[in-house]
Amino acid sequence: MKTEHAHMTEVAAEAARIARSIRAEQLDADRTPCGDWNLRGLVNHWVLYTSHGLEHRALGKELPEALVERDFTADADWAGQYAEQLERAVAAWADPAVWEGEIDLGSSTSPAGDVAAMLIEETVLHGWDVARVVGEEFRLSDEAAAYVLEVVDGTAALYRQYDGFADEVDIPGTASDFERALAHSGRDPKWS
Repeated sequence: MKTEHAHMTEVAAEAARIARSIRAEQLDADRTPCGDWNLRGLVNHWVLYTSHGLEHRALGKELPEALVERDFTADADWAGQYAEQLERAVAAWADPAVWEGEIDLGSSTSPAGDVAAMLIEETVLHGWDVARVVGEEFRLSDEAAAYVLEVVDGTAALYRQYDGFADEVDIPGTASDFERALAHSGRDPKWS
């Protein structure tokens, strides 16, 4: 739990940094690494699930419909609010008891550690997607990158069944763990 929480803390801080780098006019970008999503739609998904969803899962609560339907980017300080929400979410996972047992996902339950791993993965992958669109680099420590690669490799087959990941992208054998995680999730690390 300590290692996973450290990774969660790291990726949340990086997500907040990327969010703060986005200029309002960039939100109108139509092309992203995420298929049919424009940047505003991608950012709203990212904010919802990686901050509000992260906290609600830790607290064992469902996301309210008002949050699911909200355009977070309509607020001029959405990035600052996202950073604050990420801090609350990471703090909710600081309690070791949160990592025990199962978390209700609506139609099923999953071990809390698996849910946390999935949300860390989501924060990183969509954080990278957003960063690429706005000309930023999503940075991870080697340890966090190795962890994300392990999570991606553990979930890729399931995600592909539900069109959550595209087909794996071929990359050179010299690729970093982060580049491999991106490629295994169906993202081209050289996307621009």
